[in-house]
Amino acid sequence: MSTSITGRSAADELPGPDGRPPLHGDGAGTGRLGDRLFGGAATASGVFVIALVTLVGVFLVAQAVPALQANQANFLTSREWSTAGANPRFGIVDLLWATVVTSVIAMAIAVPLGVAIALFITQYAPAWLSRPAAATIDLLAAVPSIVFGFWGLTIAGQYFEPVASVIDGALGWIPFFAESEDGPSAKSTLAFAGVILAIMVLPIVTAISREVFAQVPTPHKEGALALGATQWEMIRTAVLPFGKPGVISAAMLGLGRALGETLAVTILLSALNEGSAFSSSIFNGGATFASKIALGIQEANSATSTGALVAAGLVLFVLTFVVNAIARLIIERRKAFTE
Repeated sequence: MSTSITGRSAADELPGPDGRPPLHGDGAGTGRLGDRLFGGAATASGVFVIALVTLVGVFLVAQAVPALQANQANFLTSREWSTAGANPRFGIVDLLWATVVTSVIAMAIAVPLGVAIALFITQYAPAWLSRPAAATIDLLAAVPSIVFGFWGLTIAGQYFEPVASVIDGALGWIPFFAESEDGPSAKSTLAFAGVILAIMVLPIVTAISREVFAQVPTPHKEGALALGATQWEMIRTAVLPFGKPGVISAAMLGLGRALGETLAVTILLSALNEGSAFSSSIFNGGATFASKIALGIQEANSATSTGALVAAGLVLFVLTFVVNAIARLIIERRKAFTE
């Protein structure tokens, strides 16, 4: 049977043993009914998701614009939040600060710890230990967030107070780490909320990192070891570069969870007094976008107050979208290494 330079032979143009016509195209789809149905369903699902996200964005904008037009303060720079009366004044400075600080603290703890646990499970732990360890970490993802909040407030918070005192003693000369004498207790601060968020984010980071590290091609690892690399050098030169896009994806998914977490943060954070001076300390109270919406929805008895909360939700929506877009760009730039 003759074979062309394109790799296709005359046999490729003949019907199969079952009488079906030959396959065409790039092999991704056979043109048969099952492939057409699956391709159509996948396309419809993708279009549905895009349309749904677009409609959510349009809804938020439509609901927020009237309230923003009635706002007498600068929405992006004001620390006030008073939506009652004929002259509402509200801004997002405090909400943005609390959301970013708690999320950064959570990611600073969860990402290194999650990657370390994933490396231990995939590279160091014996089989009899790796599976129970992975299952134990995964169980944390099944715990409701309200349980974490209640646990942090009633049990774990008391153990964080000595830690906060140590940090204040060592780094208190920096305003970011300084405790205030008249401030809230350590278990009601942004710092402790960030710690609880880290525990909640940890299963996501660990599970995805573990899956990526487990898929590192064996020849990559054996090649590094054959060249005389130690176990850690093999991980540093073969495992970590291969898994970097996956770790970034895990971190971004975890960050999305931290940005939008509501119940645990609402339970933990102590609200700021009206008119209080701005403090950059992590040992201060506050409210995130999500907790502000959760607390304020009961008092949203007018179009302006509801629109103000929706506007805050719109900022959170945009913030999450930007974070995911940046993560996608980073992953695409590093994608070639893993191919």
